[in-house]
Amino acid sequence: MWLVCLAMLSGLLACGGHGGLEKAVRGVLVSGDTTRQAYDSLCSIVTDNPDRYSDLLTPEGTIDHSRMAALIDEIGSALRPPMHWDTRPYGGARDLSLTIYFERSGSMVPYDSRGGDGRLKKAVNDLINHFPAGSKVDINIVNDGIYPYQHTVDEFLKDRDIYQSTAGIGDASYTDFQLIFNKILEAQKPGNVSVLVSDLIYSPEDTRGVSLDKIFNEENSLATRVFARYKGKSVVVQQFMGDYSGKYYPYNNVPIEYHGKRPFYLMIIADSEVMNQLAQDKRYSGVLDAAGIRNSFRFNQASSDIQCQVLPEWKDNAGRFRVKHGDGIVLTRCEGDRQTGKLCFSMAANLSSLMKDDALLTDAGNYDVKSVDGYTLTVQPIDQSMVTANNKDYLEGMTHIFTLLGDFKSPRDEIRIALRNELPAWIHQSSSQSDIDTSGSFATTTLGLEQLLGGMFEAMQGSHALFEIDIQLQH
Repeated sequence: MWLVCLAMLSGLLACGGHGGLEKAVRGVLVSGDTTRQAYDSLCSIVTDNPDRYSDLLTPEGTIDHSRMAALIDEIGSALRPPMHWDTRPYGGARDLSLTIYFERSGSMVPYDSRGGDGRLKKAVNDLINHFPAGSKVDINIVNDGIYPYQHTVDEFLKDRDIYQSTAGIGDASYTDFQLIFNKILEAQKPGNVSVLVSDLIYSPEDTRGVSLDKIFNEENSLATRVFARYKGKSVVVQQFMGDYSGKYYPYNNVPIEYHGKRPFYLMIIADSEVMNQLAQDKRYSGVLDAAGIRNSFRFNQASSDIQCQVLPEWKDNAGRFRVKHGDGIVLTRCEGDRQTGKLCFSMAANLSSLMKDDALLTDAGNYDVKSVDGYTLTVQPIDQSMVTANNKDYLEGMTHIFTLLGDFKSPRDEIRIALRNELPAWIHQSSSQSDIDTSGSFATTTLGLEQLLGGMFEAMQGSHALFEIDIQLQH
């Protein structure tokens, strides 16, 4: 029976396929030898072949246990009957702790007025609730320093006027981001997820007579300097919109009465392997894709190997080709369409590990595409309406369709696709150079956001490309 089940399994043609490792995992699961020794032997396959299995390694070259656990679960779920192996005791997916740093400054208080929509408080409550019951959760109040919240987590969740109940804690007239970032990063222990809840407006003490250009340069340098000191960290910035009702304190410190929408942010900080676990471990589903997120971006990503496979039959295909099975993607016997001379083919890809939103992933302008014959790229998300009985094996587990179109002229061509690792457009669009009045884009922008996050990006850019795909075309 097991032999029949194994024979029914079909492997993926992957840009960074797991080949021999997948076979070894299936062998362990089928044999029932789910011991530490068996797990260590699988890890050895990865560490002995770091180039082939780079997506299962941390930037430091050690095993990314959360990704190993996800791969083992994926392979086990495809068996008949499905099998599950809890690898956590062997270094697999650990239980994570959560530390919240809740900013209490003058311009944050109006986000939680009694007559507002409560979006700020709900975003934080949801974050806490996305961690399993029994998780260790600590809450701090931050402004000129970091101060422990003096009540229980349950009391925080039920508090309808969190800024009133924390009145008098610290100096709310300014926020010391340099101290806060350093303290968060210094205090972080293995398995911890730290989240700063803030409007991300840089407002240091005593800025009288200091130009905004000087302030912007200062916050950019500060962010670069702080985050460059802590290697192996990953940051996800999530943007939300919430009701704002009260006094806003612009850079010139002349208060403005404002009632309307304003952006606020959750900055999630963790070790890179912990961030990967947040994305893959079902126990923490909702942390990185919570309801209400308007935009998000993950910093400090190395280049990834992504799973992808050519679709032999697809509605956009034109011309002829055959998929050559083996390592890499090779199309043989390629011919252009008889009438147009065009060759068009599509690939299904799984981009979920990148943790990027569809606005970024589907914009062809974010990709570099190089080839002899000038192929162009379009990207579209996969939805359930695309899945049929004929293509189900190709589309299941995939997130996007890459379609390449060009004039087939050269007997041999190589198409190289790379997704550039750049700050997304929404950060520039959400950043303002002045906040002295509430007209124009005030409702959707944050003073100096691009300078602050740009400094972080400079410190944590990692690879220049989030992934690369090479496709060989042969006549």
